[in-house]
Formats: sequence, structure tokens, C-alpha cells
Amino acid sequence: MKRLLLILLVACAAFIGAITGSIFTLKYFDGGPAYTSIEERQNLKLTNYAADTVQYRNVIPINFQTAAKLVTPAVVHISTIYGGGRFSLNALEQYLNPHSQSSGSGVIISDDGYIVTNNHVIENANSIEITLHNNQRFFAKLVGQDPNTDLALLKIKAHDLPFVKYGNSDDVSAGEWVLAIGNPFNLNSTVTAGIVSAKARNIDILRNQNNLQIESFIQTDAAVNPGNSGGALVNLKGELIGINSAIATATGSFDGYSFAIPVSLVKKIMDDLLEFGSVQRGLLGVQINNVTPNLAENRNLNVVQGVFVSLVNKGSAAESSGIEPGDVIVAIDNHPVAGVSELQEWVARKRPGQSVIVKYLRNGVEKEVLAKLKNFEGSETMREREVRYELEGAQFEDVPYSQLTELNLDGGVLIKKLDHGKWKTAGVKENMIITHIDKVAIDNVKDLNRAMEMKKGGVLIEGLWHGEKQAIGLEW
Repeated sequence: MKRLLLILLVACAAFIGAITGSIFTLKYFDGGPAYTSIEERQNLKLTNYAADTVQYRNVIPINFQTAAKLVTPAVVHISTIYGGGRFSLNALEQYLNPHSQSSGSGVIISDDGYIVTNNHVIENANSIEITLHNNQRFFAKLVGQDPNTDLALLKIKAHDLPFVKYGNSDDVSAGEWVLAIGNPFNLNSTVTAGIVSAKARNIDILRNQNNLQIESFIQTDAAVNPGNSGGALVNLKGELIGINSAIATATGSFDGYSFAIPVSLVKKIMDDLLEFGSVQRGLLGVQINNVTPNLAENRNLNVVQGVFVSLVNKGSAAESSGIEPGDVIVAIDNHPVAGVSELQEWVARKRPGQSVIVKYLRNGVEKEVLAKLKNFEGSETMREREVRYELEGAQFEDVPYSQLTELNLDGGVLIKKLDHGKWKTAGVKENMIITHIDKVAIDNVKDLNRAMEMKKGGVLIEGLWHGEKQAIGLEW
């Protein structure tokens, strides 16, 4: 009897051990799938996957025509002249012996003549000429530029222009159809189509000595070539979602991917340049890196995505709000940030004195603070570009509105006093009213400052002196 009981106990123990071992093996060891058809496995796991309904079928052809018709008239051709070229007083429309020329694209964003383009399209140019879709030509004034985002704002004297409506680049997603419209190889009004390939791309093409450049590009496979820079990237509604800026290429021409500055950033930069003449950049004041698998492992971070804070600047918005080195920022204003590009874009939309909500992890614990942003100098106030009323021996002032009306002028700058300098040497007279510089209308002293900042070599000064028209060549 005892022997039979012992045999039963051993059998029970063996059975329990076999069951336990089987469960352990099934849970922790991969002995290969128990199925032989991947399709059957997919069908089993995707029982709730949407069926092949009409919404997934391309029953109606995709309509590119509506967007192309809306946008093409508002995309302009930009021609620039560089170097020490001179205007000829005998042929005022052309430079004599210009050093070099270049071209690109721009997008009209207001009916009264404001145009957005890339900074690299117009940087250091002596003259900027705009050709509209209908072949009208204008010389453009440079309102402001920002090398850190590669954007610039231009202005032409025109009214009732077609313009491209701002869209929302935050709503753009990978796989969405887009159109690129510009002037590649001087071929005006060229339209190409593609899809959004990715967002928040950093391709490391912008440079700044203080590491303030912002690259958070929309990547597409719409064909973009030299001359497309500054042109429009639009959705199928014809709304502006980006400014085409760069291509990935080993040949100098399109190799499959292009990159556009998102309109969410463009809007803010354009408003800054319009109001202040320069970008009002709000900064957290941190040195940051992408969270990578190696970084997460070396720092024992309990997170696989985010932005690692390696240093907090003294007196910065981050320090004031309590952010510390070693923190991992995971969201700005409740928008998740997977990397540096996204964080920089969200913060760059704000001006000094404005605040952002920063969500971060410290030792695995989620925290949230409100950080009031500061500019690079550590101030929370906006700084407008300084206007100089004395340049190279000449003193200037804005022409009063009553005098402009009397002379039937839209704007101008009065030369109030002349001392020894370039203006007097050129033959410019006191009390002359400057109306144009290199064919660009000058409305006030602020315009004069901006115009002369970009000049090198010969400059054509046009205006009125005691009611008589004047045209004087100035060596700058």
C-alpha cells in the first residue's frame, strides 16, 4: 500500500513538473511559430483591421489642378545680382559688368506685395528683381532676413496681387500628397507632385557660431531642383505648408528627396521681420542632444525618446524654471518632442517674454514647469533693429506726410545736412529727397538703412531736388 502511494506521489510530481516546465518554456523561450502561413497569422491578429472599402480605393483621380491653378500665379521668379556692378546713368535698367547673377523662387503672401523666400537666395545681393507670373517686373526691397532659419522677407510696390494662403504644417502627415511650385533651371511656374516622406528632419546644412540654427524640415519626394529654392510647398487645397529650401543630392540635381521649412515657423519669422526688421527669438537656454539607445543606456534613462539636457545656461529661462542637467524633455506646450529638431521648432515659435510649458523626466519621474523665454542677451523684451539717421557724412530724416502729398510722392527721405563723406563726394545735395535706391522705392529712413546695408560698389540714387528729378551714381 505504501509502495503504491509512493508511486502515485512520484507520478503527480512529474506531471506537475512537466506542466510547469511547459508553461515556462512557452513563456520565455521562442521555439518558432506555431503557424505556417504569415497571411493567416495576419488575418487572425488583424480581425479589427478596416476592410477594403471605397475610401481606400482610388476611384476618383487625385486632383492636382485646383491647387496648381490657385498657387502658380502667386509664385515669383527672383533674380539677384552680386558683386561690384554699377548702374549706368545712360541705361538705368541694367548694371554695367555685373560680377555674378543668381536666381530662385519666392511666394507672395500678401496682396500688397510681401514675398517670402530663402535667405540663401538673396543673401549679399546688390539687387533683387522680382518677375511675376504675368511677366511684370519689380525691384524688391529687403525687409529682413534670418540665416538661422534660411528665410527672408521682401517687399514690392504693388497691389491686389494673388497670394498663397497659409496652411497648417502641424496637420501634415507622412504619406500626404503635396505640390512643389517654383522656377527650377529658370523654367518659370513649374509644378511637381510627391508625398510627405517625414517631418522634423535635421540635415545639418545651416550653420551658426552660437548653434542657434533651426532645422525641422518637411521631407518630400516632390522633385525640387536649383531654382526651386524659396518656392511653395502646398497641400491639395492650395494652402502653403512649407518653403522649399534644400535637396539631398550627390549630383547637384534632384536625387529623390527635398526639404521644406514648415509654414508654422515661416509665419512667426515673417511677422517678426515685418514688425521688428529682425527675428525675436525666444530661448530656453539649454544645451541638448537627442536621446539615443547608447545615451539612454549610459545615463540609465528610463526613456527611449526625448531631448537630453546636458547643460543649463546661467540666468536662462530653463535655470529660472528649475530645469537641470540630466533632465529629459519630452514635450513642449503639450506637444511630444522626440528629438532636438522638434523641440527647437516649438520653442522658436515664441518670442522673448512669452512662456512655454516644458514637460520633462527626472530620474524617471515626470515633471512640468512654465518657462518664460529670453533672447540671446538674456532679456525678455523685444529689440527692434536700430535706425541710423547719419550715414557716411549725411544726416537724414523722414519727409513729412504733408510734403509728400504736395509733391505727389508715396514716400521719401530728406537729406537734411551734408558733411564730408561719400554722399557729398558723389555730388548729392542738401535738401534732396531720395525716392529710390537702385530702382527700389525708399519710403523712410528705415528703408534707407536696409537698402544701404546690402550695397557694395556702385549705387544709383534717384530723387527730387527743388522739384527737379535727380539721378546720381554713388560709390559705396
